[in-house]
Amino acid sequence: MKNLAILSTAIIMALGTSSAFAKVSDAEAAKLGSELTPLGAEKAANADGSIPAWTGGITEPVAGYSKGMHHPDPFPADKIEFTITNANKDQYKDFLSDGQIKLFELYPDTYKMNVYQSRRTASVPQFVYDATKVNSTRAELIDGGNGITGASIGIPFPIPKTGLEVIWNHVLRFRGVDIKTSRSQAAPTAGGSYTLVETTEEIRFQYSRPEMSLDKLAKENTLFFFKQVVTQPARLAGTALLVKETMDQEKLPRQAWTYNTGQRRVRKAPNVAFDTPGTVSDGLRTTDDFDMFNGSPVRYNWELVGKQELYIPYNDYKLHSDKLSYDQIITPGHINPEYVRYEKHRVWVVKATLKEGMRHIYKARTFYIDEDSWQVSVADLYDNRDELYRVAVAHGLNYYEVPAPWSTLEVFHDLQSRRYIAMGLDNEGRMYDFDAKLSEGNFTPAALRRAGIR
Repeated sequence: MKNLAILSTAIIMALGTSSAFAKVSDAEAAKLGSELTPLGAEKAANADGSIPAWTGGITEPVAGYSKGMHHPDPFPADKIEFTITNANKDQYKDFLSDGQIKLFELYPDTYKMNVYQSRRTASVPQFVYDATKVNSTRAELIDGGNGITGASIGIPFPIPKTGLEVIWNHVLRFRGVDIKTSRSQAAPTAGGSYTLVETTEEIRFQYSRPEMSLDKLAKENTLFFFKQVVTQPARLAGTALLVKETMDQEKLPRQAWTYNTGQRRVRKAPNVAFDTPGTVSDGLRTTDDFDMFNGSPVRYNWELVGKQELYIPYNDYKLHSDKLSYDQIITPGHINPEYVRYEKHRVWVVKATLKEGMRHIYKARTFYIDEDSWQVSVADLYDNRDELYRVAVAHGLNYYEVPAPWSTLEVFHDLQSRRYIAMGLDNEGRMYDFDAKLSEGNFTPAALRRAGIR
């Protein structure tokens, strides 16, 4: 890895297996909110000031915004500071992942990164900060890291000691409580033609609820409920998926059901996990690629490599705008780079290597996780020949009415077929509803069948 900071090899080795599940001390936890942000990032600017100090992030909606709108850009006057292209990429290679460099090489004439001033806009509600402070001294991994205990609502490991703790922080980061969305995805051919797949989604985050207690989480063993229904194209309309994600996956693995319109039946779907192809993805992503990584981590060994500075998509409000059409975004080879904002941020670097005896189409995965939000921003994915196979990129922003950092679009580049899938397109659709009131009754097999019937 390039330009690694914070964690030296010696420190990582010193942590060792024996301390893999150790809690942090009260003295370490006291750094949260002082030299560290309430979620555990370094509060200070970097050495040359290209990454500013965190001063609280976005704490209120932009003037003129009202709920239901696409989110106006808080920084409309910001200008491009410089552009990285294939011709000058070597100048910036210390701040690029191997996968990003490969994209420049594959598309030398069209792929580029417009780099803007870095703005640390990540923020969450105060009750999440409060819960994170409490979690810091009591959260633990259990069952070899295939489950978690001692944490609720906030980030479980704001001062992580292992790669697996960082990944659990990503999985459990705050994104709201009850959410309804209407999103689309496109998997264009190499020439750029595509069929839009439209979906509606409902998510109930049990873990993140302000009233959630440790006892209730342990009893229910549920992190979240997720329901997705395809509405377009007509040949797929009514196809539906229901997921109940568990907190202790050793005790009870993920529960999933699908509804097939041809059979008009709900079926248990134990294979909706790991490297099963994602729903209507044209084989361009796996199930555990969704949200950049989700599900059980049991098939991999997880190494905390360290931290580095990286150019990542950030504050991508222009890409999120309802002034754009999907045809303007979807172009051959990659999405239109004119609408993407890159910034330099510090990221945690975690490498996942397939365990001996386990199977997955990705032999290794390197994740770059934004320190402020715990969102996986970039992932380099390797095949069984140890060659780069796919590159995943999450285009993030702060949904400031909540507030909650989350991606507005995820793009998975298949380097072998030179195709990609863009997931989360919402420019021509309704905006997320973070005020949805969803009960557990919305997430039963019977509810799935009702939602799937055309």
